[in-house]
Amino acid sequence: MARIKTWLKAARLRTLPLSLSGIVIGSAIAFKNGYWDPTIFWLAMLTTVLFQILSNFANDYGDSQKGTDNEYRIGPERTVQSGAISLKKMQFAVISLSVISILSAGALIYFGTKQMPVELIWLYSILAILCVVAAITYTVGKKAYGYSGFGDVMVFLFFGLVSVLGVYSLYAKSFDAANILPAISIGLLSTAVLNLNNMRDFANDKNSGKVTFVVKIGLHNAKIYHAFLIFLAFLSMLIFLLGLNISLLYLCLLPFIILAYHQRKVMVTREEKYFDPELKVVALSTFSISLLFALLIAFILPLL
Repeated sequence: MARIKTWLKAARLRTLPLSLSGIVIGSAIAFKNGYWDPTIFWLAMLTTVLFQILSNFANDYGDSQKGTDNEYRIGPERTVQSGAISLKKMQFAVISLSVISILSAGALIYFGTKQMPVELIWLYSILAILCVVAAITYTVGKKAYGYSGFGDVMVFLFFGLVSVLGVYSLYAKSFDAANILPAISIGLLSTAVLNLNNMRDFANDKNSGKVTFVVKIGLHNAKIYHAFLIFLAFLSMLIFLLGLNISLLYLCLLPFIILAYHQRKVMVTREEKYFDPELKVVALSTFSISLLFALLIAFILPLL
């Protein structure tokens, strides 16, 4: 039982709702437009969870190997850092989960790309491989992109654009440019979570040679950047909802009220450790936006 709890801790279950936000909102838009397939939905959810846990395992492995996870780091103690899981066992877990993730993604592609051109099947296959590579190389390897300030870009692309647009196209067998707006919104909010994480770890990352975007621009500018991410996410989602012209759906914007208070707190925060509880605020707010949108689409609108 203790070993299971250790691996669950390494999986960082609190990060899973955020990773599912893009899948939920992309699926809800597809449902609204008359496209639905429960097989695609559950395989997309499973694949996304596997990718996220793979990323968390690889992050645990990479940061511990590079010495970034140390006694000076703020936040939850990592399993490799604490010695609860050895580097060798975590390496095996990363390899094993990579294979399982690819198999799950393969099943999703098989069921989701029926009646689609061969070129798109290849595109999705390449994206699946890139997801695995991105999950691992964020902190693992000599050229880990998380150590050179590119983590924000990759989170925006994979949590936002790839997640929302990719899953929608599997349902609809076509691309809809209007969905770029909610994809941008989810991508920006996911980036805001990473930005908070990097603001919390600013001093230790700087001393450890991990050059995140926050280390590059400094803590003060990172707060302004954070405000930009949240405001632009709100604006993108608002414009998308204006295009739908369904008043009830504006209710999914309610979590932005919480995010407005959150941003105020971020701006006055001086000690880095106080950024840690704010991670949950943004992550759960992002998931709440997508979940509210999905529930309104699936259960409330059909009754009106």
